[in-house]
Amino acid sequence: MRLLIYGFGPYGEFAGNITEKILGKFPQRKGLKKIVFPVRFRKRQFISAVKNYKPDMILGLGQCSRGRRLRIEARAKNRKRTNPKEKVRPIIAGGPQRLGTNLRLALNGESSNHAGEYVCNYSMYVMLHFIKRQRLPIRYGFIHIPYQYDYKRAVRLLDQAVGKLK
Repeated sequence: MRLLIYGFGPYGEFAGNITEKILGKFPQRKGLKKIVFPVRFRKRQFISAVKNYKPDMILGLGQCSRGRRLRIEARAKNRKRTNPKEKVRPIIAGGPQRLGTNLRLALNGESSNHAGEYVCNYSMYVMLHFIKRQRLPIRYGFIHIPYQYDYKRAVRLLDQAVGKLK
């Protein structure tokens, strides 16, 4: 099994990103590729990761600024904007309004149907659209982690969940 886990670097007012910290401490295992993406609306960085690594499963991690629990995202929306004052635009003109995730994790968290309109949702939508368009047998999941979450706990929980994937 080839697993790609990705997170993001710092952005906006955040000097660090909990997902980068988690990936740095996440134990290496056979078939695992870890990537920290810059927080940018660039389709190529996400599609290239899928093309180059050819994973069986992808798990995206994103930092969220609200809440205290892990949020397991059920779908990505064809919507993006760089800031809340900007008008919402489609990620892919004419693309499906929503694309669902299909990687089920043994993880206690709250289910979410709204991954936002920033780069986390963007990465989800771009990768899911590419997977669907290319008819790739890749399972995909995404988890939002509050920036104040205990990163050591997150590493333990994710390591256990990943260990159960087949």
